[in-house]
Amino acid sequence: MKRLISNPVAILLVLLALITSCKKDFIDLNTNPNAVTHALPRTLLAPTLTDIVSGNMNRSQRITNELMQVTVNMGDTEGKIFRYDIRKSEGDYLYNLWYAQLTNLNDMYTGAEETNSPEFKGIALICKAWVFSLLTDTYGDVPYFDANKARDGLFTPAFDRQKDIYTDIFLKLEEANTLLMNAGDVLSSSDPVFGGKTALWRKFGNSLYLRLLLRVSGKAEMNVPAKIKEIVEAKASNYPLMQNNSESAILKWTGAAPYVSPFATWRDADWYTPKLASFFVDNLNEWSDPRIQKWGTLYQGEYAGVPGGYPPGQAPVAKSSLSTSLMTEPLLGNIMNYAELQFILAEAAAKGWIGQSAKNYYEAGVESAIKQWQLDVPSGYLTNERARWDDNYSLDQKMELIHLQKYYALFFTDLQSWFECRRTGHPFLPKGTGLLNNGVLPARLNYPVYVQSVNPENYKAAVASQGPDDVTTNVWWQRP
Repeated sequence: MKRLISNPVAILLVLLALITSCKKDFIDLNTNPNAVTHALPRTLLAPTLTDIVSGNMNRSQRITNELMQVTVNMGDTEGKIFRYDIRKSEGDYLYNLWYAQLTNLNDMYTGAEETNSPEFKGIALICKAWVFSLLTDTYGDVPYFDANKARDGLFTPAFDRQKDIYTDIFLKLEEANTLLMNAGDVLSSSDPVFGGKTALWRKFGNSLYLRLLLRVSGKAEMNVPAKIKEIVEAKASNYPLMQNNSESAILKWTGAAPYVSPFATWRDADWYTPKLASFFVDNLNEWSDPRIQKWGTLYQGEYAGVPGGYPPGQAPVAKSSLSTSLMTEPLLGNIMNYAELQFILAEAAAKGWIGQSAKNYYEAGVESAIKQWQLDVPSGYLTNERARWDDNYSLDQKMELIHLQKYYALFFTDLQSWFECRRTGHPFLPKGTGLLNNGVLPARLNYPVYVQSVNPENYKAAVASQGPDDVTTNVWWQRP
């Protein structure tokens, strides 16, 4: 009898081993000692995905929403992220979580090899690519090739360069696409995202591929335009993509254990303490966007926000907040939705990398993002002066249109809107006079402090290669 490896019980073990001990009472794993040495992959997928998505949502609420002016956790104390005041320990939670779950994903892949299951091998590769992309986009250079090898006696892994990490992530996604090409489905109860349908996992993997290609598209050596053209046009039949909202990668919270939103146990008062930011509310109001009715609360009969980055001692009147109905909202478990894919394709088309209409992709993205929330697109929405597409716009204007709408499509999607704003400079966020960091959006989170003491040589090598372990240091794909 084995237990599922899950959340860390000790920071030291997380760093040294990049694995953690079990999470009690989630699930017992039955293994046949005569057949396999690892847990059966079907027992690992659901709890691993649940832990990852829960943690991502938690930090989306705490970090992404504050940096990207969705909310403002008002006050003048230290560590107010809306002012770009980020404690050095802020990144500890995600670093620990993601590496812990990578151990489970490694076990899932090994178990799939031992049981001759190409389906779970492909799914494990996609999940590993996804989680490692989150790690490197958050911190920059991180342990990759030597990560999670404590069982082999490797306790102090080297940090790998982001370029090398991305190169290998793309290889994993290529392999997963091949593995899932003729794969059968898996047990539906083992898969809370796609109900066991491996064809949908394959589409997600290829859609994720496009997300990550775009992330590194500023680096000429990655030859991104050619690869995107291959996936979307030249060899489209070999790279199936999401086709509609129903194929979005979303872990929908049912409310029945274990699929309970991580916010379901919060007190209402804690949930609505952060107030909605003016930037977030004002755009939705100007578009007459119906999503504000699901996402926000009324203040004196209207939806109204507070300015982000206001100076200490000059607190504005607190107004609208996030609706408490979101605390149990199934759609907050978003990993990657169809609307995001459409905005990715819109950007690629606007830059001339693919031949289809950027306008069509953009409008499909807008409509899909609203319909995802079971809402109708208001009449005249896409002809509104601030939302309409014009082929005569400059590329920068088109990028603002795409990324402003993409910002809302990425609502509560881990740290994605922060990553994209770092990559593109869009959407244009207003700069309050109370912002620290010279008003520059932070470029990364700090490595956990304990890394310096337990893996000092490799930590120092990473800092020497990448730059100071500070929020101001750009990661590789952000540099000119």
